Amino acid sequence: MRSHSSSLTLPQVTIVTPSYNQAKFIERTIRSVLEQDYPKLEYIIMDGGSTDGSVEVIRRYAGRLSYWESHPDDGQADAVYRGFERSTGEILGYLNSDDLLLPGALERVGRYFQTHPEEEWVVGGAVTIDPEDRPVLNRIGLPRCNLGVRATFHQLLFHGCHFNQPASFWRREAFFAAGGFDRSLQFCLDRDLYLRLSRRCPSGQIKAFLACFRAHPASKTSTIPQVRNAEREILWAKYGLYERSKAYRVVSAFWHAQRNLLRWRIIQARLLLGLLKYPLPNIQHES
Repeated sequence: MRSHSSSLTLPQVTIVTPSYNQAKFIERTIRSVLEQDYPKLEYIIMDGGSTDGSVEVIRRYAGRLSYWESHPDDGQADAVYRGFERSTGEILGYLNSDDLLLPGALERVGRYFQTHPEEEWVVGGAVTIDPEDRPVLNRIGLPRCNLGVRATFHQLLFHGCHFNQPASFWRREAFFAAGGFDRSLQFCLDRDLYLRLSRRCPSGQIKAFLACFRAHPASKTSTIPQVRNAEREILWAKYGLYERSKAYRVVSAFWHAQRNLLRWRIIQARLLLGLLKYPLPNIQHES
C-alpha cells in the first residue's frame, strides 16, 4: 500500500488526450487513465469537434477530468500543445484516443522521475493491440511488443524509434525548453520532439510495459502513410542524416537493426519462459 508521505513527494503528472471522431475507442482510453489510481493526476481531453458521439462519452466523465473542450483545432500537435500550455503537471505525456495506459503505468512513471531527478524524459514498453484490445501476435504466436530502449539522438536519427509514443513521458521544463511540438507536422510531431529532447540528453528507460498501441484500419498509421514518409524526409534533412555518406548510413542502420533484433530475441525468450508478462487492461464500459 502506498504511504501518505510517499504520495506527497510524487510529481504531478499531466496526460492530454487529443481526439476526433473516436467514439469507438475513447471510453476505454479515458478509463485506462482515470483508473490508474495515481494520486497526482491531471487529465485533459482536447476534442477537435467530434460529431460521432465522442462528446457524449466525454461528458459522462467530465466531473473526473481537469479540463476538456470540443471545437475545431489545427490538428493533433496543436491540440496537445494547447493542452500542455493549460496544464500544471511537472511530468507530461499524451495518449491518443485509441491507445491505452496499462495498470500502474503512472505509478511507475512518477516513481521513476522521483528517484531519477537527473532524467528529463523516459520511455517504457508497449504492447500492440487490435480493435478488441487483444494483443496482435507475430508469426510464432507471441505478442508484438517492445520494452523501449534508452534513446539517443544518433539512434533516433539513423534507425528510428524502438518504443511507442504512448509509453513516453517528459518533464515539463524539458518539453518547453526543447521548443514543444512543431505544429506544422501531422504525423512525425513525436519523433521531431524526441530528436530535440535527445539532443539535450538521452532518454531514461523503464523496463516494464506501460501502454498499449492500437493498430486498426482508421488509424493515422494506416490511412496517411504518404504523409508519414514525407515528414520523415523533412526530419532526416533537418537533423543531418544526409550529411553523412551513404556507406555510413547503411552500416549504421545495419548495426542498429542487429542490436534491435537481439533485443527482440531476448524479449521473445523471456516471454516463452514466462519470465516476462504483458498485463492487458480490463477496461469495461460504464453503464
